[in-house]
Amino acid sequence: MAGGHAKPNHDYHIVPLSPWPLVGSLSAFVMAIGGIMWMKALSPVGPYVFGAGLLGVLFTMIVWWTDVVREAEQGDHTRVVQISHRYGMILFIASEVMFFVAWFWAYFDIALFPHDAIEYARTQAVGGQWPPKGIEALDPWNFPLFNTLLLLTSGTTVTWAHHALLHSDRSAISKGLILTIVLGVVFTCVQAYEYAHVTFPFASTMGSNFFMPTGFHGFHVIIGSLFLMVCLVRVLVGQFNTKQHLGFEFAAWYWHFVDVVWLFLFACIYVWGSWGTATEVVKP
Repeated sequence: MAGGHAKPNHDYHIVPLSPWPLVGSLSAFVMAIGGIMWMKALSPVGPYVFGAGLLGVLFTMIVWWTDVVREAEQGDHTRVVQISHRYGMILFIASEVMFFVAWFWAYFDIALFPHDAIEYARTQAVGGQWPPKGIEALDPWNFPLFNTLLLLTSGTTVTWAHHALLHSDRSAISKGLILTIVLGVVFTCVQAYEYAHVTFPFASTMGSNFFMPTGFHGFHVIIGSLFLMVCLVRVLVGQFNTKQHLGFEFAAWYWHFVDVVWLFLFACIYVWGSWGTATEVVKP
């Protein structure tokens, strides 16, 4: 971050003072307060407070990551520092795995035990069966299968780009990243179309257990697509090389994580979740 400083005689990076942790924390606090005010209708300015906090968080993310990129370009990310960064990314993905485990837990709890003597409100809500009586489940072999093929193909293209980076083939890197980004965008568009044609509302037992895990996954696809777009820009300006490409590597890890989560969503919520439905599945 601070240019022109003398390089220390060790492999560790001593991070200079930065305002971004404080700015990010305050922005997140403002965003949370605004979100509460907005959702609870406590004040007409709630949406504006939330928006101000969101802009602060986005600004912090951009400038902080810009500083990290600058540190990498200055040579601050030594091999020892890169190992620490990899551990951090592994722990972050592990936390994301547990985040989705919570949604799968909630889904299987109600799907496997729709008729529970203790949870009598659940029995009333779903009619003692899963999927709930009268629910038109989505056809898993229509758009969900198409989206599965899209993500599996995108996993191949991002691996191709990573392999090309290790062999300094910048043309192939760009092509692989562009294909991956296009596949991710198409996935998002198909999922948005699917959501627009779902017959059950969000404010229902089926809706909440469908939209929350698949919606959060869709959000992760959007984040992953942005991650890859930034990597594409960095490739075009020549910032990555065979030994210094942590940003690209982490983007590829994240994208593979998104792929694996979708495979579980497709198998559990779309395929297994459509079994036993009392009505014909919907083909949007």
